[in-house]
Amino acid sequence: MTTTAASLRRELADTLAERGHLTDPVWRAAIENAPRELFLGPSFYRPSGTQWEPVHHDQLGVDEWLHLVYADTTWVTQVDGTDAADAPGPLAGRPTSSSTLPSLVVRMLELAGLRDGDKVLEIGTGTGYSTVVLCHRLGDKLVFSVEYDPGLAALAADRIHAAGFTPTLVTGDGLQGHKDGADYDAIVATCSVRSIPRSWLWQLRDGGTITTTISGWMLASGLIRLTMGEDGTATGRFTGDTIGYMLARPHERPPRPPVIRHPGTTRATLVDPNLIETWTGHFVAQLAAPSAELVSTSDSVILVDVATGSQAWTEPAGGGGWTVHQHGPLPLWDQVEGALATWKEAGAPDQSAFGMSVTDDTQTVWLGEPSGPSWHLPA
Repeated sequence: MTTTAASLRRELADTLAERGHLTDPVWRAAIENAPRELFLGPSFYRPSGTQWEPVHHDQLGVDEWLHLVYADTTWVTQVDGTDAADAPGPLAGRPTSSSTLPSLVVRMLELAGLRDGDKVLEIGTGTGYSTVVLCHRLGDKLVFSVEYDPGLAALAADRIHAAGFTPTLVTGDGLQGHKDGADYDAIVATCSVRSIPRSWLWQLRDGGTITTTISGWMLASGLIRLTMGEDGTATGRFTGDTIGYMLARPHERPPRPPVIRHPGTTRATLVDPNLIETWTGHFVAQLAAPSAELVSTSDSVILVDVATGSQAWTEPAGGGGWTVHQHGPLPLWDQVEGALATWKEAGAPDQSAFGMSVTDDTQTVWLGEPSGPSWHLPA
């Protein structure tokens, strides 16, 4: 017997609830009613080795297609600007849009603490699936969504309207928010940012929340909900969830200088470079060197600063230690090493030990308490 989309939506809701991702009945109802197959369209990509293979609806039976659609999986829908429906075959490149796995959609929305009557600004309409989940929960008159890519925005609008909803949809730079709808009770970003845009602060009511992932050019990530205080400072703690989103396009990495293992200045490392391979260690390294990219090999950690061209690379040394080579105006490894040592001295806690404070003038991530060790985010 052919499986129906409605039954698969219920199965998905059951699965998310069993895994602890879906705890609120109102969000469960939204997941059971949001037609994800409408938003994935006729095609999406799935990984195939080092490439992305387009999967087309008409190549699969209805059952197989729907089971893929309602898997708790992120399906990439665009690679380097090429939609899956237009791909001539497997592509190598970087994903530029996706339909986020439903458990993460629900995690973000539950973390935002949305209540009846809240007006929400969504940054990153994407396929439109999360927008419709919001509309099911709050009603479309209270949902505002901004999409940077004009083609994606038009396609999402068609699909959202086909699902029966008419939220306010805006094509533009989500980092500027949407002042015509302000003030918002909540801002939820389905993309990562290097720092919180000031416009988000200005468009949020006192007591309102910003739920987003903080990321950077090392592609480390941390999920956080910030609450706006009466003094204009937004504060919050990272959740510790090991999740991330694509960077907002205006915050994307510039072209990376070529990696050159220049001997530079050489010394023994004071911390194990493999700490960067852990979720929180990676995040700490990014805080210390926010304009650097991380390139790892089987036996080396390589840091390349895209702003100055400074580089640092490690290699195994005799006796089980490590040697680091640094070259350029920024001592990249010194910066990263100092931050990792501070984190280790605090007991190497997970990311939930970190918090963040945001004002018009400064943005800092701190360890333990606001008065503890801190790092400034890039403007």
